[in-house]
Amino acid sequence: MAYCRTFKSQVSWTKLVSGEIQQRCFHSSPAVFGASKVAMSKLDTKPLPYETLEKRIKIVADRLGKPLSLAEKVLYSHLDDPVNQDIERGVSYLKLRPDRVAMQDATAQMAMLQFISSGLPKVAVPSTIHCDHLIEAQIGGVEDLKRAKEMNEEVYNFLKTAGAKYGVGFWHPGSGIIHQIILENYAFPGLLMIGTDSHTPNGGGLGGLCIGVGGADAVDVMADIPWELKCPKVIGVHLTGKMSGWTTPKDVILKVADILTVKGGTGAIIEYHGPGVDNISCTGMGTICNMGAEIGATTSLFPFNHRMADYLKATSRADIAEEAAKYSKSLLTPDNGSHYDQLIEIDLTTLEPHVNGPFTPDLAHPISKLGNNAKKNNWPVEIKVGLIGSCTNSSYEDMSRCATIAKEALAHGRKSKIPFNVTPGSEQIRATIERDGIAQTLREFGGTVLANACGPCIGQWDRKDVKKGEKNTIVSSYNRNFTGRNDANAATHAFVTSPELVTALAIEARLDFDPTKDSIKGADGKEFKLSNPFGDELPARGFDPGQDTYQAPPADGSAVSVVVDPKSNRLQLLEPFKVWDGKDLEDLTILIKVKGKCTTDHISAAGPWLKYRGHLDNISNNMFLTATNADNNEMNKVKNQYTGEWGAVPDTARAYKAKGISWVVFGDENYGEGSSREHAALEPRHLGGRAIIVKSFARIHETNLKKQGVLALTFADTKDYDKVQPTDKVSLVGLNQFAPGKPLKCILRHADGSTDEILLNHTFNEQQIQWFKSGSALNRMKQLAAASK
Repeated sequence: MAYCRTFKSQVSWTKLVSGEIQQRCFHSSPAVFGASKVAMSKLDTKPLPYETLEKRIKIVADRLGKPLSLAEKVLYSHLDDPVNQDIERGVSYLKLRPDRVAMQDATAQMAMLQFISSGLPKVAVPSTIHCDHLIEAQIGGVEDLKRAKEMNEEVYNFLKTAGAKYGVGFWHPGSGIIHQIILENYAFPGLLMIGTDSHTPNGGGLGGLCIGVGGADAVDVMADIPWELKCPKVIGVHLTGKMSGWTTPKDVILKVADILTVKGGTGAIIEYHGPGVDNISCTGMGTICNMGAEIGATTSLFPFNHRMADYLKATSRADIAEEAAKYSKSLLTPDNGSHYDQLIEIDLTTLEPHVNGPFTPDLAHPISKLGNNAKKNNWPVEIKVGLIGSCTNSSYEDMSRCATIAKEALAHGRKSKIPFNVTPGSEQIRATIERDGIAQTLREFGGTVLANACGPCIGQWDRKDVKKGEKNTIVSSYNRNFTGRNDANAATHAFVTSPELVTALAIEARLDFDPTKDSIKGADGKEFKLSNPFGDELPARGFDPGQDTYQAPPADGSAVSVVVDPKSNRLQLLEPFKVWDGKDLEDLTILIKVKGKCTTDHISAAGPWLKYRGHLDNISNNMFLTATNADNNEMNKVKNQYTGEWGAVPDTARAYKAKGISWVVFGDENYGEGSSREHAALEPRHLGGRAIIVKSFARIHETNLKKQGVLALTFADTKDYDKVQPTDKVSLVGLNQFAPGKPLKCILRHADGSTDEILLNHTFNEQQIQWFKSGSALNRMKQLAAASK
C-alpha cells in the first residue's frame, strides 16, 4: 500500500512539473507566472517572491558563468545587490534580504527588547514569536502547560503586546515547537529565513535556507537593514539507495555527524542531493536539516521534490506546491555540474541504524556495536529514561512508526520498562495523533504525553528518578546531548538516536539490546523479534489542526502599550553598552582560561535559567557555570587576581566590574558550539568582558560576540594557548589600526615580569569593526539612524 501511494505521488509530481514547463514554454513568459499572488503562507498576505528571486539569480548566474548549487541559488537570489555584490565562498560578506524572521519565546525577549531600543515603529518583514521554551516537563501536557502560563504570565504578556504593537505574529504557549510550526505553516521551497534558534535549519526539509542567528541579527532584518553573512562554502551529501529495516532519516545525519564532527560543517551549507533524496519523506528531510546544527553548519537543505509537494498539500498549501513547481529547475534544484567544496557519499541501502553519544552528538555507534562500546567505556548500560519527539523527530510519521513498535510489544504483554516521555511537536500533531489513537497506544506502552513544547530537550525537565551526580544513561530522539543539557546532571550519559530505536530500547532498557537481531521474551515466556517499523508518512484522514493558538498582529498596533515593570526580575529594558574610547585595551585581567569543550550551554546555561532570558542582569548570574577552568580543572571556581580569593565565575566577574576592571576569556576549539543563545555574548559584555580569545569559534557565537562589541579573536598559532597563564595581564594593542584581515598584537605580561607577544587573527570586516567602535551593532544602528535625519 505504501508503495502504491508513493507511486501515485510520483506520477502526480511528474505531471505537475511537466505541465508547468509546457505552460511556461508555450503559453506565457516567466514574468507572467512570477506575478502570481500566491501568499507566502496561509497567515500572510505578502506574495511568494519567486519572480524577484528568479531575476536576481539570473543576474548572478550570468556574472559567475558557472553551474550553481541549490544553496547558491537560494542564497544569491536573496542578495540585496546582485549586480555588484562580491561573491567568493568562504571570503565575501554577503548582504542579504531574508523573507521572514522567526523567534522562540526565550530568545524573542531579548530580540524584542533590542527592537524596542531601536525606536522603529514596525517590523519590515513577516515575523513571528513562538512560545515553546518556557514550559517545564513535570507531570503531563495539560498540567504542565497550565503551570507554565501562570509562572510566565508576565513574559507571555510582554511578548504578546510587543508583537501586537510592532507587527509580529504571536503563537500562544501550547502551539508547538517553533521549528515544527514553521514547517507546517511558513516554510516553502526557496525561502530565506533567519530564526533566533540554532535549529532553525529544520525548514531545509521544505527546501528553504533557514539559518539560526542571534537576536541582534533578527533586529537588523526586522529593521529593514540588509543582513550580513560570510559567504558559506557548500558541502554536498550525495544520497543513493533506499532505507529499509530500522534505518531512518535520523541515521543520515548521525552518520554525517560522525564524518564531519561537531565543527566540520562550520562556515558551510550542507546540500543533500542525488537519487536517494526521493526516498526520504519531507519531515524526514526536516529531521536531517534540523540536526545539521550539531556539525556547525550554517544551514542544510534539500531540493524541491514530490515529497515536499505532498507535504505542502497535506498542510493546506497546494497553491504553494504548484507555484514552486514552476520554478523547480531555475531556482529549486541544483544545476548539473555544480561544484561542492567537499562531497560525501552515503548509500541509504547499506546505512546502519546509529546511536550517538554520550556528551557529544558526533560520537557515533552503529547499533550493532553500541553495547560493546558502552561496556568498553564503562558507560551505564542500563537505560533509565527514553524520550521521543522534540523539534527533531515529532512528525506524524515518527509517532505512527513508534506506535507500531509499541503495539507489537503490547500484543506480547510487554511495554516500556522505564519512564517514556513523548513530546508532540505541535498542536496539529498532538490533535492528529490523539484522533488516530496513536497517543493512546503510546500511553498504554507506558508513555507520558508532554506539552507541545521543547521540554527535556532544552533542559526544561523536572526530573525526579535520579539524584544530581548519579551516573545514569538516557536515550532520546533529540538533537543535542551536551553534558547536563537535558536534566542539569553532569553525570547523565545522554544518547541520541531515532524515535524508533528509543521506543525499542525502552522495552529492554539496555544499551546492549539490538532490535535488528535480538529477541524479546514476551509475558508468556515465548521469545519474539520486533518487526521492522512502519507507519504512514502523512495521516490518511488529513491533519486535525486542534485548537487555534495563533494571534495575528493588528493592522495598526500604535495604540498598544508594552509595559516592562522596573521592579521585574524577569524583564529589563536594555542600557546601551559604552562606546570604545579609542585606546588600546591594556592590562586586562583573565577571568577564566577555559579548558576543553565550551558550548553556549557552558557559557549560559538553559533549564531553570530560561526564566531570566529577558533580564540581562539576572541571567548573567549563570555565566560560565559549567566551563572547566584550566587553572584547577574545576567548574565555576576561579581565583580573584586582586583579592586571592576563590569564587564563582559570575561573582568574580561582578567584583571586577565593580572596581572598573576589564577582563578577557581564553578558550579552546569550536568555542560557542551549540545554541544561537546570544546571552552567551551579552553576559560577558554586561559584566565587563572586552575580548574572547580562542583556538576557533562556532559561527553563530562569533557573530553574536561581534554584535555586542566584544572582540572575538583567534590564536594565529594555536600553541600560544599554552603560553597563557591565569595570572597574566593581557594587552591588545594597535586597535587604532584595526582593519579587516590584519592580525592584532597581544602582549601577555606574566607574573614574573616576563612577556610573550603573540598574534591574534580575526574575521571582522569594516562594518563589524564599526560595531566594536560604537560599542555594539545596536549602537551603530542608532548612530546611522540619527545621521540620516
